[in-house]
Amino acid sequence: MPFELPPLPYPMDALEPYISKETLEYHYGKHHAAYVNNLNKLVEGKPEASKSLEEIIKTSSGSVLNNAGQAWNHTFYWKSMRPASAGGPPGAPGGGPPGAPGAPLREELESAFGGVEKFREAFAAAAAAHFGSGWAWLCFCKKSRSLFLLQTHDGATPFRDNPNCAPLLTCDLWEHAYYIDRRNDRKSYLDAWWSVVNWDFANENLKKAMQGSD
Repeated sequence: MPFELPPLPYPMDALEPYISKETLEYHYGKHHAAYVNNLNKLVEGKPEASKSLEEIIKTSSGSVLNNAGQAWNHTFYWKSMRPASAGGPPGAPGGGPPGAPGAPLREELESAFGGVEKFREAFAAAAAAHFGSGWAWLCFCKKSRSLFLLQTHDGATPFRDNPNCAPLLTCDLWEHAYYIDRRNDRKSYLDAWWSVVNWDFANENLKKAMQGSD
């Protein structure tokens, strides 16, 4: 069965004014869709066609790996954001104002980085300094039981070479993620991105990783 482009978890204009509808129309509707379509063409009639994206990422190479990785990364990226108007108390289902992660993520950020603000500073600095295209990640190490930052290049994923790495949150650093809105100003994009971060998604990923489930 061909891989499908997953639906966005919100309307195209839901991230405005931080990320425009036009950006999502191109980023999701053109770029993400192209990775999925290219992957289907590459695996058609081959054993990979019956595998999951995660299995393909762990066992493939070259163009198949690149397109599978980008398809997976983008789906995770859309889930890492939510409309800035989403409300509710931190940690509540679908709630928690942007910038206010609930437990246990809040405590883990305090332990690993010295608090939410210091984490944001470290994450933004690493993302801004990343050379070329790629992704900035907040991850949880299942072995050391601690949070850490990671940057991957191009379409690389956090878990391919490290089975103990559980991604919690990601920010797309490819220029197509922000060029329509902000041209080549990655810092401006990163500053705006915090207003649509989905802390509840990161928190749920952390809970699953701590429990040892995928």
